Amino acid sequence: DPKANGQDRTQLLGSILRLDVNKKSDGLPYGIPADNPYVGMSGLRSEIYAHGFRNPWRIAFDKSGKLWCADVGQDLYEEVNVVVKGGNYGWSNREGTRPFGNRPAVAGVTAPIDPVWEYDHVTGKSITGGRVYQSDRQPELKGKYLYADYVSGSIWALTYDSSTGKVVRNDQVIEGGIPVLAFGEDENGEVYYLRDTNKAEAIFRFEKGQ
Repeated sequence: DPKANGQDRTQLLGSILRLDVNKKSDGLPYGIPADNPYVGMSGLRSEIYAHGFRNPWRIAFDKSGKLWCADVGQDLYEEVNVVVKGGNYGWSNREGTRPFGNRPAVAGVTAPIDPVWEYDHVTGKSITGGRVYQSDRQPELKGKYLYADYVSGSIWALTYDSSTGKVVRNDQVIEGGIPVLAFGEDENGEVYYLRDTNKAEAIFRFEKGQ
């Protein structure tokens, strides 16, 4: 991010955007929801919902309406964020919760919001964001956010306490060797993972070990 776009709300880069695809406005091929955080603010892009991201790799809403975003790190840390309207998630002044690049704080932006979870590049090097498991088929996983690391091939289940905004625990579900590209969810809340393979078998669900 050599131009520090993640902290520059006059640019669309480094942000999560919120658009109305059923409308058009101001000569744009899409509409801008009236309750977006920067609507009507001179010079700021009204499409922006939240900013300060490096490389979000899979975002998804859970059934409670929380927006989960996994953000791939640069040098040292991978992170999981729960995204709120108007939130600043730090990049590129920060990587995870740590300072990055010795850049001065940008005037006029809010203080950065910490990720709910981060891990270093000893553990993995490229996070793949997932889904909150809601099926009754595997009760041990219910309510947990499932995510992976593409390089290490590990998959984890994150237990998040909404009342405190803190992670309670992070359990490893698969130790490694599964290069997960994405997660999906069906109408029953069952979560599936998609792996990188040259064979036909690419989509899997979670089963108890023998």
